Amino acid sequence: MSEGQRPEPYPRFDRMPLGGEWRPGGSEHTLTDVAPYDDKPLAEIRLADARDVDRAFRAAKQAQRSWADTPAGERAEVFLRAMAVMDARKDEIVDWLVAETGGIRERAEFEWSLVRAGMAEVVSYPTRVAGRILPGTLPGKENRVYRQPLGVVSVISPWNFPLQLSNRSVAPALALGNAVVLKPAGDTPVTGGLLLARIYEEAGLPPGLLNVAIGRSSEIGDALVTHEIPQLVSFTGSTAVGEGIAKKAPLKRRALELGGNGPLVVLGDADVERAVDAAVFGSYYHQGQICMATNRVIADAAVHDDLVERMRERVRALRTGDPADPRTQIGPVVNDSQRDGILDKVARAVDDGAELLLSGEPAGPAGRVVPPHLLVGGNGVATAAEEVFGPVATVVRARDEEDALALANATEYGLSSAVYTGDAERGVRFAQRVEAGMTHVNDTTVNDEPNTAFGGEKASGIGRFGGEWAIDEFTRDHWISVQHTFRDLPLRTG
Repeated sequence: MSEGQRPEPYPRFDRMPLGGEWRPGGSEHTLTDVAPYDDKPLAEIRLADARDVDRAFRAAKQAQRSWADTPAGERAEVFLRAMAVMDARKDEIVDWLVAETGGIRERAEFEWSLVRAGMAEVVSYPTRVAGRILPGTLPGKENRVYRQPLGVVSVISPWNFPLQLSNRSVAPALALGNAVVLKPAGDTPVTGGLLLARIYEEAGLPPGLLNVAIGRSSEIGDALVTHEIPQLVSFTGSTAVGEGIAKKAPLKRRALELGGNGPLVVLGDADVERAVDAAVFGSYYHQGQICMATNRVIADAAVHDDLVERMRERVRALRTGDPADPRTQIGPVVNDSQRDGILDKVARAVDDGAELLLSGEPAGPAGRVVPPHLLVGGNGVATAAEEVFGPVATVVRARDEEDALALANATEYGLSSAVYTGDAERGVRFAQRVEAGMTHVNDTTVNDEPNTAFGGEKASGIGRFGGEWAIDEFTRDHWISVQHTFRDLPLRTG
């Protein structure tokens, strides 16, 4: 291929990389992958069954041994080549993300950039991973602590940012010498798994190291979690499913990013217009289908009414429609179940006493374009107490700073949060008291950078992704001691 020439598109996605070869699954069931905006068929895939998962794990275990012994520089080169593939195929990848997720093009390009940045971050992982040499407490004893790959990792990823949330675990796991069996969500099998596998295959990743099992949770879910080979289960999704994984595999290592209920707190000295910018973006970007989304806007009484009026004006102007249309700002939600759940929460919030300021009926060819909703209500109404995962924001009035803090923390979740104030250090002091894994001062709740500690507290999960934290998650310590001098042990005879 000459410089500047676009590569031929990847072949149709009707097979999975399982055990070192692309083939259909062994299940009797077939998945028809459709675009959420208009139900246009995108792919037809024969699903995997538990035997396929077993075959994938055993092939991954065999391939991992030589991969772990591959020189660090050679492993790093795979990710440099993967970045080049991402560049050459940017339009193809973005087109798939628009079609399969229903996200607007700008959002798809943003996801593409996150995945590429994640690949760039892990280029250094093969040479950054390091052990320690510690002095012994006994004469002649030397203690070495080696950092080694876990072996095989099971990754279960969601549909909302499928390429990013798969690669967030796949890239560091592979870079650190592990093999992976990945189950993407059924709503996004291509962008959540098959497309990523093709990218790494084109970049020269050896066969068998990245397996993709697309299947019904009832057929392969338990196998991905309870199989004896994987040493870690990396899961992004609902808290209920994460708790189920913990019960089914209590002795396995787990990296879990679960539900969220992100508060954006606006203190009385905040720049209200900038706070509204952050609130509108955090609540409605990608139809609110982001784990870090701003679920609640908690406004000090001094600025509450002004903020509500500005938000109403801004949200009313958001344009809904076809995600492929560059003018669209709000596209479809991913499926009918998601749509119905969003509307149910809104209805229950109104029953709880919330005031519905903006709403509308679902539209579009498949009836999944939910117009942006804006409510004002207490912290206990359904759209504030529960994770909505849709284009909905609820503004909650706080008496003062202490009340705002109490309201922000009055949730079982603790993923992402934000605070707006005219005094950044006041914001930092406030942030340190928020019960969350991430708090952003004078910014939106939606932030993701590959070198930081991404993760939640309470019911929002355990573990951290990104930077040195990802190295810790996907490797293990192995203590090896060396006794350099004779050690006189007890119980000797003769």
